[in-house]
Amino acid sequence: MDETGSQNLIVWIATEMVMAIVHILQGIWMALVGLFTAVTGWQPTLAEGETPMINAFQWIAWDGSAEAKQSLMTFIYYGASSEFFFICFTAFLVIFLIGIWSNQFLWGVVVGLEFVGNTIGRFFAWAGLLMVVQQVIIVFMQRIFTRPDIVFGFGLPLQFDISWYAEELKLFNAMVVTLCLTYTFIQGGHVRVDLVYSAISFRAKRVIDMIGAMIFMVPVAVLLWMYTWFFMWRSLIVPNPSASEELDRLVMKARALRWNVETIGFSPNGFNGYFLFKMLMVLMIALIFIQAWAFFYRSFLEWKEGPSSEGKYLDQDVLEQGEEPYDHAEF
Repeated sequence: MDETGSQNLIVWIATEMVMAIVHILQGIWMALVGLFTAVTGWQPTLAEGETPMINAFQWIAWDGSAEAKQSLMTFIYYGASSEFFFICFTAFLVIFLIGIWSNQFLWGVVVGLEFVGNTIGRFFAWAGLLMVVQQVIIVFMQRIFTRPDIVFGFGLPLQFDISWYAEELKLFNAMVVTLCLTYTFIQGGHVRVDLVYSAISFRAKRVIDMIGAMIFMVPVAVLLWMYTWFFMWRSLIVPNPSASEELDRLVMKARALRWNVETIGFSPNGFNGYFLFKMLMVLMIALIFIQAWAFFYRSFLEWKEGPSSEGKYLDQDVLEQGEEPYDHAEF
């Protein structure tokens, strides 16, 4: 490559970097404006012929009106939009900047975020026990009492075919996997393939943890969120929304919008709530995103305060009296 080509390449790289920085700053500014509008209800002065902004939460009080349908499509669009990403990014940045000034504030955020993961995980871990109990009931009803169905309740009982309950076991398993994932991460239960991590210094470990949270956890969570968000809504409404459609296009499609909850099972009498699995996927990604924040903040604080802060305020389970919480599983 000659000198002119090298100079052009440098100019192009510098231009792209400046444009990226401008785009990020513009996104942060629009996120702050959008957040202010959502909290205060403020609307800009409209010129003649302009239409007011659609309230993205009006659909919650569903009445089937055109406004409610447009509101739902607006909510779907913004749920996986760049605007929503920059609102989250701005919140992350503001919390982090305050945390640089006040360690105690950031520790409070870490404890709060980890409390969310721990509480949800500890509660839904009991779904594993329900799964075992229900499987035992199915075996008894099918093999001993030779019943084709299971009935719960009085008056208007809950009655489904045994195959419905058998397939529903997958839902309990999905709850354990999706809603206990971040809980297991907080407890140090995931396997970490260790090549150099154990041989480096404490602060170097924390730097690796921060880089890992920002380069692996957050981007993967964002990418999965964009796919699972629309994947979930395509099982709930028609016409199906698409990630490639702009807001105006989705609002136009709202005229034909109606609820069409997917209730197709694998067998004629099988479990018909498979849309719940798609909702669980969205919840799982949201929990991963929250825990990525908490892990980054914790790693930063431990890097800043030194080895004495390792595991500070970490709420790990202790099964027996005198037992130490287990460390990260490593190979």
